[in-house]
Amino acid sequence: MPRPHLLAPPSSFPGVLGSAHSQDSGCAPASSSYRFHPFVSVGVQSAFNAGFSICDQKSGAVLVSQATEGPCKMPKPGVFDFVNEANAWKKTARQDYMDQVYNLSPSSEASSQGKCGADEKVQESKDIVVTFEDGITKIMFNRPIKKNAISFQMYHEIMLALKNASTDSSAITVLTGSGDYYSSGNDLTNFMNDGGEIQDVAKKCATLLREFVNSFIDFPKPLVAVVNGPAVGISVTLLGLFDAVYASERATFHTPFSHLGQSPEGCSSYTFPKMMGSAKASEMLLFGKKLTAREAWAQGLVTEVFPESTFEEEVWTRLRAYAKLPPNAMRISKELMRKNEKQKLYAVNAQECNIIQERLTSEEYTNALMNFMSRKAKL
Repeated sequence: MPRPHLLAPPSSFPGVLGSAHSQDSGCAPASSSYRFHPFVSVGVQSAFNAGFSICDQKSGAVLVSQATEGPCKMPKPGVFDFVNEANAWKKTARQDYMDQVYNLSPSSEASSQGKCGADEKVQESKDIVVTFEDGITKIMFNRPIKKNAISFQMYHEIMLALKNASTDSSAITVLTGSGDYYSSGNDLTNFMNDGGEIQDVAKKCATLLREFVNSFIDFPKPLVAVVNGPAVGISVTLLGLFDAVYASERATFHTPFSHLGQSPEGCSSYTFPKMMGSAKASEMLLFGKKLTAREAWAQGLVTEVFPESTFEEEVWTRLRAYAKLPPNAMRISKELMRKNEKQKLYAVNAQECNIIQERLTSEEYTNALMNFMSRKAKL
């Protein structure tokens, strides 16, 4: 007896399937809904019911024929034989079928027009370079002479890179630095009076910072930091919003806010105590204690530490393997893990930025910044 089609018009399964028919052109209208043979996973059925059109007749024919054509030489499982069910059909046909389903899924199809080749630069400026390779979008701080200090222009470029990465065909997104530093944090000239009223400058800084941090809170895909060297300030505080942080053993983590007359940002006033406990978080955020990579790992800020000699090879090998995982599954899992936190993070970010705006206009901050810049100039 021939096997039933896995994907077929309702007439093939009267009384069991839905009521959407393919048109003469071989394309299923966007509003069509198909039901599947009981052995097809719910995920596959959901992919077809998501609203895309199978308009490539050749692909559509291959899709159906791979799952239905040819004699079935394997014994059919019994109705309740769940253990041997997976071995009843040909493994190669099943894999090819799943590959076709994935290639026709809405997320793949929507992003295929902008899909990049191996190691292709998708966004480049003087200080931020964005590349795509092996299913990974890499955003790299590229200001090594300034220890990858983040200017306001870089804020905008990183936000754009995250926006584009959220809808491209990559599975995961990585931030890293070029040269010896991951990032030395904010370029302090961001906060110098540019000739305008200090209140206007402070408001501009706080508004941009809030938008910048929100772009990390909202990012839907797995976000990984590859910390290749010392990290300072906002490049550290943001790590609480990442899904994984891999550090070289030569990396350090420093948040000298009090030294600069400032207060924490990047939601660290919430994420750090939650990750490492209030006492350890206070050492970093109040007293500016600098952590080694091993200390940051022990306190939960870093996922794993790698030897400097093998850091790049080990981390990128792992990331390429992660990028092969089903991307929609990772997005959904991240959403489940984060959705109850989002409103809290928005509120914390807004509060931190409001306080920073106030601090930028304070005499204490101005004196601390001048002292810092004076010491730096003497070095």
